[in-house]
Amino acid sequence: MGRQQVALVIHEGVQALDVAGPLDVFAEATAALTSSEGYDCLLLASDTAPLRASNGMAMIPHLSFRQAERQFDIVLVAGGPALPDAEPDAGMSNWLRSWGAQAGRYGSICTGAFALGHAGLLNERVATTHWQNAAQLAAQFPACRVEHDRIHARDGALVTSAGVTAGIDLALALVAEDHGAALALACAKRLVVVAQRQGGQSQFSPLLLPHGDPESPIGRVRDHVIHHLAEALSVDRLAEIAGTSPRTVARLFVKELGQTPHDFVESIRIDHARNLLEATDRPIKTIAFDCGFSSPQQMLGAFQRRLGLSPLRYRENFRSFPSDTRS
Repeated sequence: MGRQQVALVIHEGVQALDVAGPLDVFAEATAALTSSEGYDCLLLASDTAPLRASNGMAMIPHLSFRQAERQFDIVLVAGGPALPDAEPDAGMSNWLRSWGAQAGRYGSICTGAFALGHAGLLNERVATTHWQNAAQLAAQFPACRVEHDRIHARDGALVTSAGVTAGIDLALALVAEDHGAALALACAKRLVVVAQRQGGQSQFSPLLLPHGDPESPIGRVRDHVIHHLAEALSVDRLAEIAGTSPRTVARLFVKELGQTPHDFVESIRIDHARNLLEATDRPIKTIAFDCGFSSPQQMLGAFQRRLGLSPLRYRENFRSFPSDTRS
């Protein structure tokens, strides 16, 4: 494989790590390869005037869209905090439709997915973005199937990543695809990151509890569950709290929250367990019972199913107390 031509699309207010992370991965890979291999990376924007990233850093594009009217091997759009609510950039959309989609692989980092959506490149495709913006992406571009929990996603030539540092994961995956897992691992070690992290991005997102009338049936159930996690919270018990039949409370949960009563209770238990794993050194067995799981094994299964990693690994990743603690 010869040298890969990479275009990274930037814009005013871009997230600096969305740019620097992938570029550093490609630079590390290039340094380890022969001169006839590797990656030539260029920053593209509406014009070549300096841009200011969301953290205040100045960036200077190598080429304007007009100067970059040619095919690249890889095209990625970097995200930015303001991008989901920004008006579509006509110049960017036109270039992405004309040249971005012609690349062997094209896609986005973080909220750069919104730029792809405005260009019509997410229709009937699978994509991901930052967990905080995934619901908005799905609502704004209903023809796209948004994967809320993926660190990065691949749908044919389309590659998209979750938020910020997930762009590093995506770039490492592309390097592995081009030059093998060993080189991707070597790059990850140089950058002091994991070559392939465990679990999805749900492990980084807080549980978004539903709001609403606290005196409504769902409101009463929500309040009771939060304060009585250790109880046996069957559908019959939730119906009793809501003052409805089991069938009615199940229907209300699906209609108002988009999930079953069982899934709702499990979500609350997992989120409380996450908080205890992060902030205390209590044994995992104790946390499991305190959060209403019947056993540590049941909590393990729930964590693996929802977050893609074990409670122990979650604690190792996110604990806020010294590491010489009990597990």
